[in-house]
Order: sequence, then C-alpha cells, then structure tokens
Amino acid sequence: MNTLDTFRMDERAVVVTGASSGLGAGFARSLASAGADLVLAARRQDRLQAVADELRTQGARVVTVVADVADPEACERVAERSREAFGRLDALINNAGLGSAVSALKETPEGFRGLVDVNLNGAFWMAQACARRMEHGGSIVNVASVLGQIAPRFPQAAYAASKAGLIGLSRDLAGEWARRGIRVNALCPGYFASEMTAQGSEAITAMVADHSMLRRLGEQRELDAAMLFLASDASSYVTGTTLTVDGGLASY
Repeated sequence: MNTLDTFRMDERAVVVTGASSGLGAGFARSLASAGADLVLAARRQDRLQAVADELRTQGARVVTVVADVADPEACERVAERSREAFGRLDALINNAGLGSAVSALKETPEGFRGLVDVNLNGAFWMAQACARRMEHGGSIVNVASVLGQIAPRFPQAAYAASKAGLIGLSRDLAGEWARRGIRVNALCPGYFASEMTAQGSEAITAMVADHSMLRRLGEQRELDAAMLFLASDASSYVTGTTLTVDGGLASY
C-alpha cells in the first residue's frame, strides 16, 4: 500500500455527528469522497436528509439518524445503526457541538450545563457507544477547538471549558482503549467559516487577521485533510494526541 492509499476509507463505516451543516457536513463530504460508508447524525432532520441525499447522488452509501448526543440512549442508537446498515463500525467523527459567547458573570447554570452536556458529556456518550461496537483498528476523532488550548478573546467560558475537557478526555480514552485497538485523538480547529462563526463574522475575521500567523479564516478543505488523516490508516501510529489546525492562532 502506498502512502496515498492509506488515506482511503473504502469498506469503512464511519459515524459523523453534527452532520447536518457546517464542519460536520463538510467532513461527511470528504469521507464520502474517500470511499466511506456513512452514518450521519444530527438533531435537524430536514438538513440532515439534504446532506444525505446530496451524497447519495454521488454514489455514497449513507444512512441517517436523528439524535441528540446529550442523550446516552440516542448515542447507542446511532452506533447500532452502523452495525445494522453496514455490518461494522470503524470510525467516529465526534463533531456535534454548541457554541456560546456569554460573559462569565452573566452565564446561567442552565446555559453552562446545557453546553457542557452536548460538547463534553455528549462526546463521551457517543465515543463510549461506538467503542463498544468498533472494529480493532478503529479511530475516534474528537472535534475540540483551539479555544481549549488558549485564552479566548471573546467571553466563552462554557465553550472553552468544554473543549479543554474534550482534549483531556481524548488522552484518557486513548490510553484506556489502546488494548482494544482503538485510537483516539483530538482535532482542534481554529476559526473556519461555518454556521457557528457566522454569528460574529466581522469581529471574528478582524480578530483572526490581527492575531494569527496566516491572518485569515480557514477553509473547510484545510480541516478535512486533517480529519481524514486522523480517521484513516494514514495515522495508524498516532493516538492520544491533539492536532491543531488554526492558521497559527495558538502560536502567535
């Protein structure tokens, strides 16, 4: 097998959460182009179905599950759907998440708990459900954030805490599940054009221009390549690590 072939995902079944829009939909497109069979999960059925229909027209095998990852039983349904549809489960792109920008002094208990319940707790329930069914040689990619590594420049205590927790969780799960042949890594995006960043697009664009080495937002394809590396056999000797794709924001 040559190096480029190790990035292929033919005959691999991959779960992608948060797949109805934004980065998750982009990840699904990239995985489909690499030959993967897909289980797409999200809360918005109409948008989830639109992504699935698009990929099916390109020849991909895709099933969908409407699910909230904060519900452990829903996570079990998503993972089991992969076994039902494709007879296996090889990788998880743990992408579902919420964003917020609330002053720490104004944050409510409900807001903080709700965000952590999706971004951190939900990622754990999803990883746990998939690991129970995953093939030896499987891969879990937890989509964290550069804001789990650096001090945010906007008021995002809940978001930053949840993503820092996800990075720590990834390290622990990598150690626990290595004996099962499952690799676990964290992917930490910087700022990319997406539904989440669109809420403060002008301020975010200006901040990135001032405080990152490459001085621009990232493009989906630039994150897809890193995701595919971690999900595929191209990273077969990589586990318990954090891959940051942020245009030099964390280092500036």
